[in-house]
Amino acid sequence: MGVELLGLNIDNYTFEEALNVAKKLIDGQKVSQVVTINPEMFQTAEKDNNFANIIKEAEMVLPDGIGIKLGLKLTGVNVQRIPGIDFAKRLLQDTARSGVPVAIVGAKEEVITEAVKRLEREIGGLNIVYYHNGYFNDNQEIYNELKQKSPKLVLVALGSPKQEEFIYNAKKILNPALMIGIGGSLDVWSGSVKRAPKFFQKTGTEWLYRVVTQPSRFKRIFPTLPLFLIRVLTAKEKL
Repeated sequence: MGVELLGLNIDNYTFEEALNVAKKLIDGQKVSQVVTINPEMFQTAEKDNNFANIIKEAEMVLPDGIGIKLGLKLTGVNVQRIPGIDFAKRLLQDTARSGVPVAIVGAKEEVITEAVKRLEREIGGLNIVYYHNGYFNDNQEIYNELKQKSPKLVLVALGSPKQEEFIYNAKKILNPALMIGIGGSLDVWSGSVKRAPKFFQKTGTEWLYRVVTQPSRFKRIFPTLPLFLIRVLTAKEKL
């Protein structure tokens, strides 16, 4: 149920369908990877074949950024945007009902500590068995600790492409689990970064709100987004 964009496959699920697939992967017999893709990742994949292969081998690739939705629309395909932060939060809420063991890795120590505290307060039954900040040099040490705790859902907030690489390399090491890269979600969940108001979330313009409130992000979004859309149009013309 996927669609191709610039050589990468993206799953065309509704939010609920993606959740159901994720729950099956949690109960699976291997480590599975969910990538919540945005235009910046396409830019990285264009320059880095290893990263492109990580995305191609992921068990699920969700259209996170509004740029992905726009890019696919230019090719005549309409998809439901699935923001990674909302997807991960809903997954935490749903799995808490059955006590699924959860691990979270990433962000600064004070950020992840506060995020865990708030999540546990907000979501009854949430079973966080392990968490660690994102400032470590030895991945193997974290893998060993994760293997010992055996979580079935692992959220990784190391930023891209680091988080995708961390998850990919865990596939041959950890016990069966579903692992998802969640970018800056912990900053929002901890309260250290305010999320865009509902209007911006619903219209897919959270990036605009972030640029206005955090001007330093301007260079990160531009020219990445327009160049991405130009690449999509150029590729379409060549077909």
